[in-house]
Amino acid sequence: MVTRLTAAGHDVRVLLRSPVDPARRRELEHLGATVVDGAADAAARSDAVVLCVFTDAQVRELCLDGGLLAAMAPGSALVVHTTTSPATIEAVAAGNDAVDVVDAPVSGGPHDVAAGRITLLVGGSQDAVTRLRPMLRCYGDPVLHVGPRGAGQAIKLVNNALFAAHIGVLAESVRLGEQLGVAESTLLSALRHGSATSRVLEIVAAGGGVAEFFEVAGEFVGKDVAVVRGIAEDLGAELGALGRVIDVLPVLDSAGIGDVGHGGRRKGLT
Repeated sequence: MVTRLTAAGHDVRVLLRSPVDPARRRELEHLGATVVDGAADAAARSDAVVLCVFTDAQVRELCLDGGLLAAMAPGSALVVHTTTSPATIEAVAAGNDAVDVVDAPVSGGPHDVAAGRITLLVGGSQDAVTRLRPMLRCYGDPVLHVGPRGAGQAIKLVNNALFAAHIGVLAESVRLGEQLGVAESTLLSALRHGSATSRVLEIVAAGGGVAEFFEVAGEFVGKDVAVVRGIAEDLGAELGALGRVIDVLPVLDSAGIGDVGHGGRRKGLT
């Protein structure tokens, strides 16, 4: 993200989430970015602040307790890429009504950011999104304005629930195939050419199979499930059949989050 922003001519200041590794600092400075030591330094004189942290609690801590919002100039914008609760976005927005807060959770991976094609699900006012779009297009494509503030988070939560459910259905399909004497590799290869093909099937097949997928991405899937369940509970929304399908995911038992409520959501947010 920093690479693409600096290449586009933006003046970028970076606050890292972990202690600054000297090699990482040199790498960022070589790109033309400035590494700063605090949230206020990152926000000072910035037209826009882009927030990419791991948890809901970190968003609240940095924005509401860490001095970030207070240091932002009137008329500037805060873009929250972290997948979090719509309620957290509203709490952050209430912290400084002179700043435009836009939620823009992402769908994709680091390779998509590097290629400038990560999907951004953007919630915010029309004026704020229009003003931010040229910057967001540096690393995002498509940049989808999906509604008012909080709408991006709502759609991302549905996306994560559906993604997890797809994986659950695929895992059960592999189990059925094996009971019928069909090897997983043969089944996945054939299904890619049938009416049951899907993007999730392509991802799992390319990674070698269901077990291999969970070995690499199981922690993240489990955390996404924790987020979805916790926030759905907070908002009074029912997962319905999606929840029942997600329950079959083997990663949930191994991660110890098979029946997560509000506390688990805070622990496992991504």
